[in-house]
Amino acid sequence: MDTNLLNNYVLKAIDAYPYELEETVENLNYALSYESNNAYALYLMGRLQAEQFGDYEKAKQFYAEALANKMDFHKVYQHYILVLIWNEDYDEAQKLIDFAFTVKGLNKGVVFLYQGQLLENLQDFKAALKALKQAKLFGYNDGFISYINSEISRIKNKIKPKKRKAKKKKKKKKKK
Repeated sequence: MDTNLLNNYVLKAIDAYPYELEETVENLNYALSYESNNAYALYLMGRLQAEQFGDYEKAKQFYAEALANKMDFHKVYQHYILVLIWNEDYDEAQKLIDFAFTVKGLNKGVVFLYQGQLLENLQDFKAALKALKQAKLFGYNDGFISYINSEISRIKNKIKPKKRKAKKKKKKKKKK
């Protein structure tokens, strides 16, 4: 198989996604017909399934296959973790997050961000805040840190109303 031709199809698919979906699919199909275990083509097919079609089960299969073929393919991890969270596969997401922390060169700040989102979905807000504070430590640009700060603020606002309701109930009991 001519590697340049395969790379050409993959690059065309990357360039077309997400604006020209028909061209993306066509080029991915060509790329996967030449090399069915091409990690980048599998990754992009997973993104297409998750983000455009909402088929998280198929997306999980493509991401898992991409990682099986190239464990150090960093782009896959964040999208795979998100799909697991969206699909409410929380145990599987936690296992992947734990493994992602062992991968050299992976952006640990992003992994801590998704750890926080997972914990928020599980309604463990204090642990989610702790994970987001860790993400902030691994942030190396203002945009990311600003986003983390807004996430922290949003989660704190989820905690505050519960405290206010508890205080109001205590005041009503004292008045009686």
